Amino acid sequence: MAIRGIDFANLSLMDALDLAILIEEEAEERYEEFAAQMDQHRTPVAAGFFRYMAGNESKHGLELSARRAQLFSDEPRTVSRAMIYDIEAPDYDAARAFMSPRKAMEAAMASEVKAHAFFVAALPALKNAEVRALFEELRDEEIEHQELVQAELAKLPPDSGLSDEDFVDEPAPQ
Repeated sequence: MAIRGIDFANLSLMDALDLAILIEEEAEERYEEFAAQMDQHRTPVAAGFFRYMAGNESKHGLELSARRAQLFSDEPRTVSRAMIYDIEAPDYDAARAFMSPRKAMEAAMASEVKAHAFFVAALPALKNAEVRALFEELRDEEIEHQELVQAELAKLPPDSGLSDEDFVDEPAPQ
């Protein structure tokens, strides 16, 4: 997780909303990338779960965008995607060929935990009461997202016990 150039002490509500939207967009895109990878590896259940998570991120991003539009119309953004990296998006190395549904959900859970930690860490620096309230709301939503993923995990049987390494081809002599 990385942030660059964000002055949390002076963050405006518009900028906070824009950051939250960018975080959701980044996570949605990463889940879509993972779904495409799982499709290539013929792991449709994991691909489907990643698409489900992408849909959740999209829905939340659209809700935040509507809120931003209502409050700030079409004011231009003053924050950019370059200011954030991997706040809620799953780590790139989390996707694996032949990924089980459980491993896909565990990757999503790690992302929700990571996003929660971001909002918790930012709270002490926030001076603006509206921004603080937004970040508290977003922090709490990450807990709800964790509960959603946990409920999906609970529905799954245990993994087979095979690891990703069990499916790796040995190097062939040239």
